Amino acid sequence: MTTKAATAEVVTTGSDQTRALGQVIGAAIESALVITLAGDLASGKTTLVQGVAAGLGVPGEYYITSPSYTLINEYPGRLPLCHADLYRLGNRSDITDTGLEEILDQPCVLAIEWPERLEGHPFENQLAIRIRILARETRRFEMTAYGLCALNLLKGIKKK
Repeated sequence: MTTKAATAEVVTTGSDQTRALGQVIGAAIESALVITLAGDLASGKTTLVQGVAAGLGVPGEYYITSPSYTLINEYPGRLPLCHADLYRLGNRSDITDTGLEEILDQPCVLAIEWPERLEGHPFENQLAIRIRILARETRRFEMTAYGLCALNLLKGIKKK
């Protein structure tokens, strides 16, 4: 993985604020990027992706849900959004069978829930987000940028 470039933390108090954070992230994305989302069940990963989708201009008729059973959902936007949920995958061959590696060759935003299933798979431009549950509705988003695109994105998020 590329050297760690920068970090930032944001605390939200409810799903509306989590979606708003995601929208700021999505609006600031300028090029292909991998966003990894790590956190416990019900920590807000999909809620954040809903906001990212809004920021990327995914049309409102597309309802963003966790692709737990389909594994990967794709949505049109200013940049296409591919949303992967690796929770149900058991081993590396399962991941290879998803087509995730082919998606990485496309100019899109790839949001991956449960990235720890990738066993440290490196990404050139990645915004790694660790979500911590602080209270019933309160979440801390710890964001780490890897690569120049992600670094510029994080700088843009910090300004807002």
